[in-house]
Amino acid sequence: VTQAGILQVPEGRHVFSEMSVLENLLIGETAMHGRTPTHGLDDIFALFPILAERREQLAGSLSGGQQQMLAIARGLMGAPRLLLLDEPSLGLAPVIIAQVFSALAELKKQGLTILLVEQNAHLALSASDRTYVIEQGVLVKSGRSADLQNDPDITASYLGQG
Repeated sequence: VTQAGILQVPEGRHVFSEMSVLENLLIGETAMHGRTPTHGLDDIFALFPILAERREQLAGSLSGGQQQMLAIARGLMGAPRLLLLDEPSLGLAPVIIAQVFSALAELKKQGLTILLVEQNAHLALSASDRTYVIEQGVLVKSGRSADLQNDPDITASYLGQG
């Protein structure tokens, strides 16, 4: 899968806790499989400045939000064509969620394709072009995110309005 340029950032902020931030990032490069790098260290540090400040720090000593940023950044180091993100906001403080989703918006603007699994419907709809609403394993609605934000069924059931 990584050879095809599909990289996953799983739920739970999996980082190598006994390795530095920089070492975690460099491990991400091993997933490139000959693809041209799309995000170098300078790009990563521009996207997540806190990682530049903490580059020599052990990953296990980072906050949960910083570990999430590191997990995403490590995935980017693998030059993905498609980045799969599973619940990137899970357990994060609102200020960190805003930083993570700001970075995702920048990546989207740069042309990276992102498949996002996210329970926070507001975030998912605002960060995506298309949305697939899955409830108990069944697809219940799909469409352009902008359209679904105004869909009465979606606003009543998932956005707490109506």
